[in-house]
Amino acid sequence: MDSQLPSFIEPLGGGVYAIDTGFHRPRFDAAYLIVQHGHAAFVDTGTNHSVPRLLQALQALGLERQAVDHVIPTHVHLDHAGGVGLLMAELPHATALVHERGARHMVDPTALYTGATAVYGAEEMERSYGRLVPVPAERVQATHDELVMDWHGRHLRFIDTPGHARHHHCLWDAGTRGWFTGDTFGLSYRVFDTPCGAWVMPTTTPVQFEPNALKQSIARLIESDPQCMYLTHYSRVEQPRVHARRLLRLIDEMVAIGQQHAQEPVGQRHQSYKAALRECLLQDLQQHGVDEALIRGGIADDWLSLDVELNAQGLAIWIDKQVSSSAQG
Repeated sequence: MDSQLPSFIEPLGGGVYAIDTGFHRPRFDAAYLIVQHGHAAFVDTGTNHSVPRLLQALQALGLERQAVDHVIPTHVHLDHAGGVGLLMAELPHATALVHERGARHMVDPTALYTGATAVYGAEEMERSYGRLVPVPAERVQATHDELVMDWHGRHLRFIDTPGHARHHHCLWDAGTRGWFTGDTFGLSYRVFDTPCGAWVMPTTTPVQFEPNALKQSIARLIESDPQCMYLTHYSRVEQPRVHARRLLRLIDEMVAIGQQHAQEPVGQRHQSYKAALRECLLQDLQQHGVDEALIRGGIADDWLSLDVELNAQGLAIWIDKQVSSSAQG
């Protein structure tokens, strides 16, 4: 059956499928479908616009909608959880498993939508995400650190992983010895793959970037000796320990950039952050062996421009919090 799947569904082995949600561009945003003994669970959903693809994936794999037991957003940022409510409305037996800090936002997404609108603007919200659909409270289960489930003989474990967001959990799948990492283990775009493997970068987006917490979360993921990481942006990467070293180094470099320009006027600071982050990432791509024409020819900038913009915003918010804390202390 796998050979006949639509092109946006990628079988990864062990009953795990990556589904390209179509958000922004191909191979940018993944939802995952885990299949176990005729039952299914989604991890991350993309946006409302992604839901038809997720339902089509079920059909392509010969699964009924009532076979889906769980919908599991790694956190409530809208490229991961924007489609949860609309998807749940199509899955009569599913329960949403959401971090305890994010569960209320699935039941009443008003504050979530308002906060995202402040970052992206009303026009972009409508175009990219659509109106968020609430999930009935009785269909939402809050997770907590070290929650363990026996899901039809498959061992699943949740851990609290702050640093990118305080409402972020990661899901351990013992069946494939892999973590579904959302944004905690960074971003990896296939366009930057080289003979050295995948290239991974941290994400410091608004509004809850906390570098020390993020480094601790990464270290905690590695403690389980995983064989792979299932990233939302984009798909599975192997050699987790190699990637963890790069992530920890780049987080430190980003923090140094934040501190270096902290005293500049806000508008100037934002431009300084963007320029410095861009150069930091391009240099790292070069060290990874990415073709120079790709790096300097505009393709790398095309792929990284949104991340550089959002990372600069998140870095500024973190710096301002440090300054405020110091003043109050």
